[in-house]
Amino acid sequence: MANFEAYQEYQRIEDFEEDSPPGEEDLLVHVPEGLKDSWHHIKNLDNFFTRIYHFHQKNGFACMMLSECFELVQFLFVVTFTTFLVNCVEYDVLFANRAVNHTGPGHSPLDRNKVTLPDAILPSQQCTQSIQENSWIIFLLIMAAIFWLYRLVKVFCNVLSYWEIRQFYIKALKIRMDELCNVTWQEVQDRLISLQREQQMCIHKKELTELDIYHRILRFKNYMVAMINKSLLPVQLQLPLLGNVVFLTQGLKYNFELILFWGPGSLFQNKWNLHPKYKRNGNRLELAQQLSRVILLMGLANLLLCPFILVWQVLYAFFSYTEVIRREPGSLGARRWSLYGRLYLRHFNELNHELHGRLGRGYKPTSKYMNSFTSPLLTVLAKNIAFFSGSVLAVLIALTVYDEDVLTVQHILTAITVLGVVITITRSFIPDEHMVWCPEQLLQCMLAHIHYMPDHWRGNANKSETRDEVAQLFQYKAVFILEELLSPIVTPFILIFLLRNKSLEIIDFFRNFTVEVVGVGDICSFAQMDIRRHGNPTWMSEGQTEASIYQQAENGKTELSLMHFTIKNPRWQPPQESSVFISHLKEKVQHDAQGGPSTQLLLSEAPLCTSLQSNESATGPDNLLASVLAHPVLTASGLQGRDHRFIPPSTAASAAASVLASLSTSQLSHPSRGRSQGLLPSSVHPESTMYRSDRTIIDSMTNSDSRIRSNALHSEFASAEMSLHAIYLHELHQQSSHPQRTSGQWQNPVPMRDLHTNTGFQAHSGLGSSISMPTPVHLGRWQEEEEEEDEDDQEINSGSTPKQGTGSGC
Repeated sequence: MANFEAYQEYQRIEDFEEDSPPGEEDLLVHVPEGLKDSWHHIKNLDNFFTRIYHFHQKNGFACMMLSECFELVQFLFVVTFTTFLVNCVEYDVLFANRAVNHTGPGHSPLDRNKVTLPDAILPSQQCTQSIQENSWIIFLLIMAAIFWLYRLVKVFCNVLSYWEIRQFYIKALKIRMDELCNVTWQEVQDRLISLQREQQMCIHKKELTELDIYHRILRFKNYMVAMINKSLLPVQLQLPLLGNVVFLTQGLKYNFELILFWGPGSLFQNKWNLHPKYKRNGNRLELAQQLSRVILLMGLANLLLCPFILVWQVLYAFFSYTEVIRREPGSLGARRWSLYGRLYLRHFNELNHELHGRLGRGYKPTSKYMNSFTSPLLTVLAKNIAFFSGSVLAVLIALTVYDEDVLTVQHILTAITVLGVVITITRSFIPDEHMVWCPEQLLQCMLAHIHYMPDHWRGNANKSETRDEVAQLFQYKAVFILEELLSPIVTPFILIFLLRNKSLEIIDFFRNFTVEVVGVGDICSFAQMDIRRHGNPTWMSEGQTEASIYQQAENGKTELSLMHFTIKNPRWQPPQESSVFISHLKEKVQHDAQGGPSTQLLLSEAPLCTSLQSNESATGPDNLLASVLAHPVLTASGLQGRDHRFIPPSTAASAAASVLASLSTSQLSHPSRGRSQGLLPSSVHPESTMYRSDRTIIDSMTNSDSRIRSNALHSEFASAEMSLHAIYLHELHQQSSHPQRTSGQWQNPVPMRDLHTNTGFQAHSGLGSSISMPTPVHLGRWQEEEEEEDEDDQEINSGSTPKQGTGSGC
């Protein structure tokens, strides 16, 4: 951190497009008085654009309000039901520890000793008296009532504000509520940009850009991503037996945001401006001490509230997961992207639905990679435990079938349930004996979707250290639940004893990496994706960046974020430095494509590569990526090509460059429809040569169906194109960082005798002579599957339904 003072201080920069003429940035724009229902001069555009985004992602006013109302009812139910269970149930009667004799005239002699549910419930007067006599219960109920009233007021305010957003969609954006589900966010964004020209929502700029909207929605999120990228957050713990542990939960993240962004004593004086005192270098030590005191007070507040938060966490987890665990015990062994993983893998200026879709596509290959690690000792133990448990369970089930009175035996149902759970858990430790895994190939398949991985993972995919680091990003659901339960206890100690020590580093980070953009306010400088200021020479930025080691973003995040944003927003015009980088990358792609395999050959290898990767349900984009990833292995193994001659060894970089160059070439045939950088393939234009086969389908659709189809194609190919760029940039980075290595040869070559054992090889063996590749190429849809877990206390969960990945293992 010695470079903090050497780095330039906070500065004010003009917007990329220089929408405001020099000297006129602070002039107000005149709006006609006749526009009564217009939305001009909106004071808090951050909040306004964020609500517009959430309104779209949560499917409109009715769904949002219904969800919030049910949250109120859910909280009320948990509190009242728990109070009832604690004070109004007579458990001695329920567990038959005390006999109940029914002597009424309506009861038969056989029913006098039978316990009914009303027998175990105390009368209302006795229940009320029990509650009144317990002062702790009264105190907790008062606290719960205060919190519930606070939530009620918040819901009422949301109803008013989102009703206004609903009117904005209908009147200003001309989007009806019944059409909202079929409108993409890009369409909403385009209409916002067009509306700015008619009604000056932002009075400091004549026009809005896509990046302006992203900056306002993701202002604080970009800071969090940058701090994690620079290893400032989260705090890492060194624990005995567990080693290095990254602990980041919803509660801890909430405290980070409260301290840094919007809480009392935070660094920002409002939603869009950093407090002026944090922009100066002179009083950094004093400000660090002040921040340390704020963190200490926040830690003490968490310590004081720890018992109440812990009780709520336990109750909520019990009511949420008990039924799921009983029905599917193996669900605890399923994995999910951790909160730390979502922030570590997130691009700068990446919205929630974009992140969810990308990580959803990477879920399957990452799961296969993690499952490729098995313990022979645990496998032997699991098989024997499953055998013994299954034997006992079979006997109990047989006895129950023979005579149902066996169920009346005490704890017999408990035994059957426990044995079933044990069998399900043990089976999760037994690997599929018919599957053969290749960790290096799986890791590269995973990289194609998650876009980031440390350099030391390459070549070490089969090591437990790499697996442990991946597990920090991709954790068990059981670990997630345990961390959330421990969060109220651990969070105060992290704040008090660990985060306070980073106060000076945090102060310097915000001063050094905050810039002011006209019409937007103070943002994280990394979010500008400025190659000159934050580029890395080993990531294609050599000669284009002036950044020191401290100023550079780690793992190529600036370059990859720029490519991702450019592909997702094809109409956005990058600044000069970024345009030079993109042009240089295009030239490098064209150069490498000349020495790479042909696109037709890669497409012809798709069935074999998909078979090698055991992905029976692969779609078109999956097949294309599989061909690029597996081609170096196939050529290194001596696979014959279409001309029946051995193909010279190739790399993943050259294979990716060939496909990217082909997409760029197809784009050149429609220069008026593509963006200037030519990054987007012509998939969204059916009359292009490559996708002519889609034209007949689109012609037969209605206008709405055609638009949906076009948007789906755009999303599919944008994701596939970004995956290819990620592979290509990582390969170039390895060439630059380790010139002595041969890029693309980090996979272990697969012997030909192993290839012949795969059934896919026979299907492909005659491909060179029998298949003629047509000009049109159809790449199918990504499969979509709803993600179970929510993220970031339901605001992050505003993303659209994430697409479950269909990436395959090898």
